[in-house]
Amino acid sequence: MLLISAATLALLATTTTLSQSSKPLRHRLVIMLIPLIVLTVCLAALAAAIAWGGPKDITPLASVNTPFDGVDFSGVPPAQRYTARDGTALAWYAYAPASDAASTPPRRVVLVHGSSSRARSTHVLAQALAAQGFAVATLDMRGHGESGPRGQVAYIGQMEDDVEDFVRAVPHAGPQTLMGFSAGGGFALRFAGSDRQALFDRYVLLSPFLHQDAPTARPDSGGWASAGVPRLIALTLLNRVGITQWNHLPVLRFALDEASAANLTPSYSFALAMNFRPHSDYEADIRNARGKVCIVAGQNDELFYADRLADTFAKAGKSVPVTLVPGVNHIGLTLDATAVRTVALACNG
Repeated sequence: MLLISAATLALLATTTTLSQSSKPLRHRLVIMLIPLIVLTVCLAALAAAIAWGGPKDITPLASVNTPFDGVDFSGVPPAQRYTARDGTALAWYAYAPASDAASTPPRRVVLVHGSSSRARSTHVLAQALAAQGFAVATLDMRGHGESGPRGQVAYIGQMEDDVEDFVRAVPHAGPQTLMGFSAGGGFALRFAGSDRQALFDRYVLLSPFLHQDAPTARPDSGGWASAGVPRLIALTLLNRVGITQWNHLPVLRFALDEASAANLTPSYSFALAMNFRPHSDYEADIRNARGKVCIVAGQNDELFYADRLADTFAKAGKSVPVTLVPGVNHIGLTLDATAVRTVALACNG
């Protein structure tokens, strides 16, 4: 009996010891599993953001869509082509300077359209510039118009390559200005602050988009753009570690009506959205722009806070002349007779 009791006590002691020793083991296992669980959750959230976090539909914005209804496009010159470094033929349009106003050689204005648009949309402005004696080249930027698949570029930085390729492929003997409207104005600032800025000696920014967090930004660009924020954040994080395989996915959708969507670019891939704008540190672009920069905007711009442009640039370290055209809204800057004359004067200033 005593022998059985002793054996029982020994077994109980052993069991208790094993039970106690297994607690630290379980604790260590839990600690080891926590990072794996967190990583799995993060990867699942990242995957969900990429898969389902794209831009939503947005109500068409009449102030952008309807102003072009009454424009006479019959005088748009035929498209010409230049070959970019990747072998793609990109479209551009030449407006010859008025013979009685042109200097020898005339200044060339390389004109970049706004988001979703194409060179044709700048026809009225291009004509006004040509009438003032400028040689004008309007570009269908890659991913727009007749320049490659709409809404896509192959990599971030390809659009700068394209502009440089245009300047090399279609040389001009006189001085040159890079002028951009809206997103194109932001792209012109991106170029002005880059190591290629010497290709142009002047930069004219027309109602430029700077950054979604800049003081000039209205929510959703005044109702013009719907951003897929979860996908934008996810792809930005992946790009920071060199993963770019999902950069073709759409992250921006524009407030086009059905008729306009058939001819323009309804959405942007991540790569195009990140390229057709200033760099993320737009203030560095402003500081690094050593050439002459000026800004023209409509006083009644409904997409951006135009009255904050001068202060935004000054606070970033570069004071630039800003002209606000009274009574003119965003699209009106490229169509209104007074506005386009003001822009032409800015090129000469």
